[in-house]
Amino acid sequence: MISQKKTKEFEEIALAPYAMKSVNSKGRVYPEEEHPYRSNYQRDRDRIIHSAAFRRLEYKTQVFVNHEGDYYRTRLTHTLEVAQIARTIASALCLNVDLTEAIALAHDLGHTPFGHSGEEALNELMSKNGGFNHNLHGLRVVDYLEERYPDFPGLNLTWEVREGIIRHSTAFDVAEKLKEFSRYPSASLETQVVDIADEIAYDNHDLDDGLTSGLIKESDLASLEIWRDINKNISHRYQYISPKKRKYLIIRSLINLQVTDLISETEHNILKLKLKTCEDARKISKKVVTFSGNMLKLRKPLRSFLMDRLYHHYRVVRMSIKAKRFIQELFKVYVSNPRQLPLDVQEKIGKDGIKRVVADYIAAMTDRYALDEYKKLFTPYETV
Repeated sequence: MISQKKTKEFEEIALAPYAMKSVNSKGRVYPEEEHPYRSNYQRDRDRIIHSAAFRRLEYKTQVFVNHEGDYYRTRLTHTLEVAQIARTIASALCLNVDLTEAIALAHDLGHTPFGHSGEEALNELMSKNGGFNHNLHGLRVVDYLEERYPDFPGLNLTWEVREGIIRHSTAFDVAEKLKEFSRYPSASLETQVVDIADEIAYDNHDLDDGLTSGLIKESDLASLEIWRDINKNISHRYQYISPKKRKYLIIRSLINLQVTDLISETEHNILKLKLKTCEDARKISKKVVTFSGNMLKLRKPLRSFLMDRLYHHYRVVRMSIKAKRFIQELFKVYVSNPRQLPLDVQEKIGKDGIKRVVADYIAAMTDRYALDEYKKLFTPYETV
């Protein structure tokens, strides 16, 4: 049997000196005995997978609302794709793959139904009560809202996984709001890997879903150098390939191209900065895990294209605005009369306040559940 001791010995041999090793973990808020044959980060990964919040990701929106079709990515399929890409990068860089995977699997636990539209709606509604940010809420989920263990609230994850959740890329540094995570200017290399794996996943898979939906066409992508070059190479190699297979090969090639560039550039950065420990990486104010300058130039037009032609497409905008109305109306009706909430939710009002409790309750909803609640509360002939 591979014991906990052997796992730590393996990490010392196999991982780079700047990787985050489980033996150096800052531990858990509530001390626990170590598992006999799982490392702390493996244990965190398993707790995340078995959480209710993780299961609910199956019916939460990525770009397309859940009932639009079975093919499109959800938060769950996106999370699994991020974890796969992040594991590949971490393994190539000799980082801690278990820690990387745990952070990747947890990085979207704080998301609301209806994607960023739901988050924007809750943030506006909670503007005078602390606001709403999916990273902060993700930490609240694993620290407090998940109820599975008799000895402590939440999942009692290690400090490093919790840091990975709170310091996941965002428009502002939410870690500054929590002194516990503001000691270092940068997050661990494992967290940085997840951040960029997230970008790679949603850029390329949103492109795939956009093409499948018909909201964007392959002919529209001909102006993008990165797409054009890959398409040319595949068309030359496979002259009689079907359009469906060609699209799949292009998306796969796009991911492979970016991952390979990222690994190469990050290795260069590590050597240039002479990183010796995981603490060295944390003390650097700029990110170590980065693309090359050339790849950034190739990616920029693609990201701009997705913003203009997919995320701002009138059908996606309509879905987003409609979703915000659902969230706004649900919030208002629950706050106006909390007795409409389930009893176990009502019990938390005295401690957390009505608005935060309602925000927690709505944030936990899947797209489908939120739509069902809306019908029950606002449709006269719907059974409540």
